[in-house]
Order: sequence, then structure tokens, then C-alpha cells
Amino acid sequence: MSERCKKAIFVNNFYDLAMTTPTHMFENKSPRMIELLAPARNPATAIAVIDHGADAVYMGASSHGARRQAANSVSDIASVVRYAHKFNARVYVTVNTIVYDNELADVEKLVWQLYRVGVDALIVQDMSLLKMDLPPIALHASTQCDIRTPEKARFLQDAGFSQLVLPRELTLREIAAFRDATTVPLEAFVHGALCVSFSGDCQASFVLTGRSANRGDCAQICRFVYDLEDSEGNCLVKGKHLLSLKDMNRIASLGEMLEAGVSSFKIEGRLKDENYVKNVVSAYSRTLDNIVRASNGAYRRLSRGVVEYAFTPELSKCFNRGYTDYFLHSRRPSGSMASVDSPKWTGEKVATVVNVMSKRAIVVRADKPLANGDGLGYFNASGRFVGFRLNRVDGNRLYVASDIDPRRGDAIYRNSDMEWNRRMEKQTARRFVSLDFRLRATENAIVLEASACEGVSVAVSVDFSPQKASSPQHEYRIRALGKLGDTVFSLKSMTDEMPDMFVPASVLGQLKRDVVAAMQAAYDSRYAFDRRREMKPDLTLPHSVKISRHDNIANRIAEKFYGELSGNDGKLTMPKAVEVSKCNDREMRVMQTRYCLRRELGACLATADGRQLPSPLFISSGGNRFRLDFDCANCVMSVIAQRK
Repeated sequence: MSERCKKAIFVNNFYDLAMTTPTHMFENKSPRMIELLAPARNPATAIAVIDHGADAVYMGASSHGARRQAANSVSDIASVVRYAHKFNARVYVTVNTIVYDNELADVEKLVWQLYRVGVDALIVQDMSLLKMDLPPIALHASTQCDIRTPEKARFLQDAGFSQLVLPRELTLREIAAFRDATTVPLEAFVHGALCVSFSGDCQASFVLTGRSANRGDCAQICRFVYDLEDSEGNCLVKGKHLLSLKDMNRIASLGEMLEAGVSSFKIEGRLKDENYVKNVVSAYSRTLDNIVRASNGAYRRLSRGVVEYAFTPELSKCFNRGYTDYFLHSRRPSGSMASVDSPKWTGEKVATVVNVMSKRAIVVRADKPLANGDGLGYFNASGRFVGFRLNRVDGNRLYVASDIDPRRGDAIYRNSDMEWNRRMEKQTARRFVSLDFRLRATENAIVLEASACEGVSVAVSVDFSPQKASSPQHEYRIRALGKLGDTVFSLKSMTDEMPDMFVPASVLGQLKRDVVAAMQAAYDSRYAFDRRREMKPDLTLPHSVKISRHDNIANRIAEKFYGELSGNDGKLTMPKAVEVSKCNDREMRVMQTRYCLRRELGACLATADGRQLPSPLFISSGGNRFRLDFDCANCVMSVIAQRK
């Protein structure tokens, strides 16, 4: 492919789906650069996702990265930058927590350090970064910026953001409206865990535990067990994970998302292990390659390089709570989008219990082969998922590592496949840039020319007068020039125009080293950074934006920024984030979500079945009680904390 030297390997129905995309989708469209954006908790994972086909990687810095367990030093990030840029892949760093006053100088210093090592962009939410003394590094508006409307998106673009991370809740039609209102690339999540609340507008963790989600320390209140109650405290639903959503999976809708205006496809999971992201990135990269291939030049992948895979990705093999495409196709989707029975990964059904021999031995009817070391589980009589490790398989008998108490007929699920894990721990992909060599001789020199994708070509020479050889030299020269060592290049073909003249291996080795260095230098010289956009001089707040504590203002610079845009020259006090303010309200909205518990339970108030559940409704957990408010006109549910 001229637009991107990357091999497309077509496997399973998801990938083939991209090849059946109607050609009319691509008519009259200008070529658009698209990227697959993958998470990394550390440098090793970052390099792995690049090797498996990602066009860009995002990772946390040493602080303010919204995932405390995924922090990385500047020197580690620099090593990732050096590797990624060889494939024209980008490195984005998350600095997307809110920033306190006493941290402003440290954040500013951190940004300069990241800029100096070549980071391509920062993903941020705190508006103070727009007013700091920063280098011209590109800024991307995080999903924590809560970009719910096209007007808010346009405002952030005009404020200087180069890319906008859209809320997960948007439909395709809504995404298209954002596209029409903006000119910068739009980034959307396609896979991974879902926050039940609109991103950036969840104060539940902080209000209940003092741990702030906007400071990278979410207590995951949405994964708790809740009882559903009426106003009298009568229990309507007992002990379910009523706010715990399934995981997102939009691999079958990438073409539609492209048409709607998405240019960056984001995989969630900076806390996930390397095997997870290798599997998911490979699946999505192959699918995007097929779409690009079918687009007749409408789309181009951002990065370069051929990827050879040593495995077939299977999304069912990696952590998930069940899959949903969320609201992508409808504001009122049918079917379940929550995982109310367990927030854990239960896995795929692999067997059924036939008999219980003891607390550590059961007889099963297996649907799939099982292996020693598999992670299995079942739902007990109380409805709780119980996980255990399989020690030994003996025919249809399973001997396990801990006491269990399943019943006859219980389904056994597998959430850790030992054979799959062993396969994934090996080298599962290799990425390289293919080179075509041409070797020729002049009167007093030998010339080696190299060409690759994107029309890049170089030539090097060494002074040497070859002597006639007594045997054919072509195969010898291919072997000498074809091994490109630990570089990112690989020899695809070689045209040998030299006669059978003897050239020492040392001379060929020097030619090879010189041509590889020249090719890398040529690509390095073409690398283009996306620099910071200028803020629009007459920037004003959209009429639809009313500043409140939900805007997460946590420092004096952000307060002044919003104050000036509100027309008061920054002199009036702006509402502060809950993390830095004292709020004594007896009731506080701690979540707002398009996920509706009534709809999930089949009792939407817009239907006749809505009468199944009374009004108002409450959820309680561990002594905490929340009222649920339903805005049916806008199809939004709010979770209200009630303080004693």
C-alpha cells in the first residue's frame, strides 16, 4: 500500500466486515489521516503496542496522569519517543488531572521536560495549562473536559486544543454534529472499560471516600454492590452491581465512526497488562487496515511499517465484563449495557458441573479443552462469582487449588486461558520498514541505493575497485546485505547489477550500515510535530456553558481563565471543584449519566412497563444512600448523594 507500508492480514468475521463496507461511503472524500491510539502503563508495553500496529501511544508521566499506578519517568518516556518516531508513530502523555495551586510550577516544569524529549502532545483537562508559560507542544482536550456539546467542542478548539477526546456516550449522529462544528481531529474511545458517569463530572469517589477521580485516585464507586429501594426503604433489587457497565467493543463499527468524523480510535486501559493491549491493538489495527484498503485513498494510517503477526487476536480472551457498543447507534438502545452480576471478568463458558466429589474436585462436561493452570469460576448460590485456579485435569475431573462449593448444573467459566497466556508471552508480532536495495558499481566505487515507503530513497557509496571473482557472488551479496540486525528495517528485494566481482564482507557491511543510517536520517528529517494551536483572540464562553463546580476549577490560573471569558476580568470568584471547596449541601449530584437504571431493568418511564418500579428510587451500599433522578426529556439519570 503506497499510503502505508503495512501488511493487512484478514482473519475472522470482524476483520472481513471491514472489507464489505459499501464503496459509496468513500466517494468524494479527501484523504484523512487516522490513528489507532493505544494505552501503555510502562515503556515495555508502549513498545509492544507500537510493534503490534498502533499509530500512537498514550502513557502517564511522573505525576498528574490520572492513573497513579501507571506513572513513568521522563527518561522512560524519552526511550518510547525514540522508538515510536522510527515508525512515524506518536507519543502522547497524560497530564489530565486537575492541578492545585501549589503544583502549578511543578506541572509547568514537567511539560518543558516532556517537550525537550520529543513528546508529541499532552492530554489535559485543567485549563490552567492554556495560560502557563509552556513550549509550543500540542494540547489535546481530555475526555475529562466533559465535551458534551458541539459548542463546547468548538470553544475548546478555539482555546488552542489540537485534538478533542469525545465523551463515550455520543451517538454516531451526535459525533457528526461535532465534526461539522470543528476542524481539529476528533478522538473517540472504541474499546475497554466504561465510566458510568460523564467523564470528568463524577464526584462520587471524592464525596464518599476522599479519593478523587479527577486526581487519578478513583475508588470505583460504580463497581460497588447496591440495593435498589423505594422511598420507604423497601428493597426492590438486592445485592447487584447496579452501576457497573459492561466493557466497550466497537470493532464492528469503525467504518461508521470514520464516516461520522472520528480520526483517532482510542483503546482504554493504561492499567492493563501487556498481553491485553497486544491482543486488542492487533485486532483493531487489522480491521482499520482493511477499511483503509477498501477506501480507495479516502483514509491513510498515520504510522508506517509492516506488521507480521504470529497469532490471531481474540477479543474474548482478554479481560472484559461482557461487551457493549454503548450509545453509538441510539440514545435509547435496547438490550443490557450493565454487568450487574459481577464487576469481574467471568470469561467464557467452558464446562458444566456434573458432580461434586469434594471441595477441591469436581466432575464436569467440558465444552472446550481445559489445561492445568487455567483460571476458572462459577456463580454460587448467593449469586456471587467465585474464581479458582485449576491445578490438574484428569479426563472430565478437575482438581482445583482452593475450596469451592458449586452445584450440579452450574456453568463453569474460564477467565484465564493458560495455553493462550503462554502463546502471548512469546514474541507475537514484528514490525519493520521494508527496503528495496539496488547494488551497482562505477569505475572506482560501489553504490548501494535504498528505497522505501512514502517515496523515500537514499544512496551511499564506498571507493573500491572490485576484482573478478572465481564463482557467482549474487547469493553471497544478498546474505551480506540482507541481515539488517536490530534496526527497524528489513530487506524486501535486492537488484544486483554488479558482475561477478569479489567484494569483501567488510565493504558490504560498511555499505549496509551507511545506507541504513542514511534512510533513518531521511525519515527523521521528514518527521513533523503538531505544534500548539493559537488561542482565538476574541474567545468567549458559549452561551450553553454555565460555570459551576462541575468545571473542576482547582487553581487560580484556571479561575482567572474562566473569569476573563465570563466578562468580569477575572475579578469575581468562580465556583471551585469539590476537591478544593467546602460544600455543606445536604444533597449533591455526584454523577450524571446516560445510562438509565430504569431502562436497564425494563422499567423505562417512557413505556407502560415503567410502572413496575415506583418513584422515587434509591440505591444504597455500605450505609451510603443515593437518590436517582430521571430527566426523561433528555434521557439522563442523576445520582444524588444525601448527607446526614
